[in-house]
Amino acid sequence: MASPSRPSELSPAEAYVASRRRATQPRLTEFTAGLSFELDPFQRSACEALENGHGVLVCAPTGAGKTVVGEFAVHLALSEGRKCFYTTPIKALSNQKHADLAARYGSSAVGLLTGDTSVNGDAPIVVMTTEVLRNMLYAGSSALHGLGYVVMDEVHYLADRFRGAVWEEVILHLPEHVRLVSLSATVSNAEEFGEWLVEVRGDTAVVVDEHRPVPLWQHMLVGSRMMDLFGGETVDPRTGRAELRINPNLVRHTHDLERYLPAISLRGPRNGRRGGGQGGPRYRPPSRVDVVRRLDDAGLLPAIVFIFSRAGCEAAVTQCVRAGLRLTTPDEVDLIRRIIDEHTAGLPEGDLMVLGYWEWREALERGVASHHAGLLPAFKETVEELFVRGLVKAVFATETLALGINMPARTVVLEKLVKYNGEAHVDLTPGEYTQLTGRAGRRGIDVEGHAVVLWQPGMDPKAVAGLASTRTYPLRSSFRPGYNMAVNLVEQLGAKAAREMLEQSFAQFQADRSVVGLSRRVERNREALAGYAEAMTCHLGDFGEYAELRRRISAREKALARQNNATRRAEAAASLERLRRGDVIAVPSGRRSGLAVVIDPGLDPMGEPRPLVVTEDRWSGRLSVADFPTPVEALGRVKLPRNVDVRSPKSRRDLASTLRNTGIEPPSGRRRRGGPDDDPELAALRRALRAHPCHGCDRREEHARWAERHQRLAAETEQLQRRVAATTHSLARAFDRIRGLLRERGYLAVGDDGEHVTDDGRRLARIYSECDLLAAECLRRRVWDGLEPAELAAVVSTLVYESRRDSPSAPRLPAGAVSGAWDATLRLWAELEDDERRHRLDRTREPDPGFAWPVYRWARGESLERVLVASETAGQELSAGDFVRWCRQVLDLLDQLRDVVGRAHPLGRSAARAADAVRRGVVAMGTV
Repeated sequence: MASPSRPSELSPAEAYVASRRRATQPRLTEFTAGLSFELDPFQRSACEALENGHGVLVCAPTGAGKTVVGEFAVHLALSEGRKCFYTTPIKALSNQKHADLAARYGSSAVGLLTGDTSVNGDAPIVVMTTEVLRNMLYAGSSALHGLGYVVMDEVHYLADRFRGAVWEEVILHLPEHVRLVSLSATVSNAEEFGEWLVEVRGDTAVVVDEHRPVPLWQHMLVGSRMMDLFGGETVDPRTGRAELRINPNLVRHTHDLERYLPAISLRGPRNGRRGGGQGGPRYRPPSRVDVVRRLDDAGLLPAIVFIFSRAGCEAAVTQCVRAGLRLTTPDEVDLIRRIIDEHTAGLPEGDLMVLGYWEWREALERGVASHHAGLLPAFKETVEELFVRGLVKAVFATETLALGINMPARTVVLEKLVKYNGEAHVDLTPGEYTQLTGRAGRRGIDVEGHAVVLWQPGMDPKAVAGLASTRTYPLRSSFRPGYNMAVNLVEQLGAKAAREMLEQSFAQFQADRSVVGLSRRVERNREALAGYAEAMTCHLGDFGEYAELRRRISAREKALARQNNATRRAEAAASLERLRRGDVIAVPSGRRSGLAVVIDPGLDPMGEPRPLVVTEDRWSGRLSVADFPTPVEALGRVKLPRNVDVRSPKSRRDLASTLRNTGIEPPSGRRRRGGPDDDPELAALRRALRAHPCHGCDRREEHARWAERHQRLAAETEQLQRRVAATTHSLARAFDRIRGLLRERGYLAVGDDGEHVTDDGRRLARIYSECDLLAAECLRRRVWDGLEPAELAAVVSTLVYESRRDSPSAPRLPAGAVSGAWDATLRLWAELEDDERRHRLDRTREPDPGFAWPVYRWARGESLERVLVASETAGQELSAGDFVRWCRQVLDLLDQLRDVVGRAHPLGRSAARAADAVRRGVVAMGTV
């Protein structure tokens, strides 16, 4: 079949359209000439809008090819003699994109900036993490000169609660002339996001495509049977739309299986015993090895198996290797070995054993691997390249793999539909399910993709179908001002303009929209209130005034009742505390009324007393303040035996007889004090009510009913108005509270020319950290001065490290100067937290010393093996990948400290030497 792209073979109509495109879209025509495929309609639409001078927002499924639009922005920038910055959320994606663009345009034309990597930063095309661009904008970097386009890949990251604010900062701060290309996964509120982009960036075309270029088939693996999740379509009679129908055979099969297996076996082992002692068959899901073999037999590899646990991923690889699974040919093994050697050539020979290198290498040669955040970066990059090249056939991964890295597969398998979110085990959302399964189906390779869920007892296929068919994935802003942001905004814009900029954020845009419905309710309520006011109108006087008197009387009566109850309870509790063993008391009412003798006073320093008594009708038990409406007094005493066994009927009988023979009579009822009739305020209100003209109205109670409705609705309306007020301008008010704290601490000052940033504030403006203000305070108070390089690395680590879960033992700190500096840092944090509480601000996270000892030993020159073994001995879970990741975060903050105070300063010199000491071996691999 002839190619339709050759002009000589186009129909006259097609030739006319192609000619028009060449005339009106010359850059796009030039760009597509170098492609090996035809653009999809959504890609062409977005590229045309871009060439016509618009910004664009492209929302399309994973693997649909939206990055082509970003690559066209690169082409436009080069053809116009301008720069293009291509931003990504993670370093791995930046590295991948840098390699792609360098292969197309040449390494001299493409740079890479990721915080710890700086390559050719002055090139016309620079790939970078979003944080790098944010920092450039705040610093007014000269690299921004000539910038024409910014591509924000995976822009839906602005919903990330930890890092999402960075995306909005960039969007709001970019110069007006820069055209923004925003690439996002499919979200259900793309139009809302697009409307905001139009408001803050000007004309923006929104291009949404929900069509997957590679169809996705949904399955469930029930035992050894692979069954389709859906069985055709049905038409909804109400909407007329076609909807997927769940496979009835799957429902029937799983239902029969649940019914056939004994209930006890479905719950699994209990108290360490299988089946709880009952017989009958047990359901055993297929092993991970069986799953991979089943997929291989069906031609469904390569596959990603999502296991929401790092340990589970590593265990799965070990199981496959031990089972002798091999998915590679001898030629593939040779190529795998060469790629492994390229990526790991810089690893120190002495570290290979502790890194588990040989076991990892053997698994790769067999075609299986794991992928998670705890993996060594060099290992992770190797796995990614081998998988993309089709040499690794099965990857066991945590959900972090779904976050942007280009690793599509023919099949995606979900072991479970529950994951641990750091606090609890929660069900996957439809958005998460869509994101994970979206990797199935490689464009240009597979004609269809496959998503497989492993069935297990208790899993309802209808619930899985609901996840698979729901397309609700709203984009919610996580933007909020912080300390570093505040000083940078004041420095660049001034406080007033900064407040206005915050009002333009997507977070405030969404918040303001959320109050639209509330405002409408307020308006409807006001109309109803006017009607109620008319219905309660009285010809004798102001019934609203009369109703207010009634409300105040009711409120006062309730307050007095609460007050009297509280006083009575306190008096009763105090009287019970005075009781002693052998006291005879009277229980005033209830089934236990009458005389009783105290066996044990039941005093509790943490709560109210609960005396143990025996009554004259032989009952024994504990009493409480609830049994005494008035204080209790001892009416007499009886002598008790040394040991009284209240469980003995004979003992209770003897005590009851003793009580009756004392001749003590229960006192007659006493009038309770402090009743409502004694309250002068209540008496005055009642007199005013009786004297009011409306008191004599013959329709008084009818009017009162309308007045009560008016009062209830007025209270509801007031609450709604408070919610509207709290939401409107919420970010600007938070910004004002932050500025208030920063003024108190000397980072901002007010002069004749208004508010300005102090020298300490300029330091803070250059510290980008979750604990930015705490780091600035440590510099200002000089609590880190005098620390040796390894000591400084240890203390700085407490501001970046965050334990994954509670450690079984307290982290160990190096003795001496580190311990003292840590104590001083913690005191500063406690002071800061008090101020944050007073200013009603989000609290700075408490410093975590869990990484101080490992990074201290590493910075002193100890081997990786000694550091990791020592951590394991101390009960700390720290993989080599985690160690490198945290070391790089420590490096980032050390480099910032060096630049902030300067190398001439003793602390700056110590920070530079600490960074050099940490940046070695496996930590240095991939960094510059």
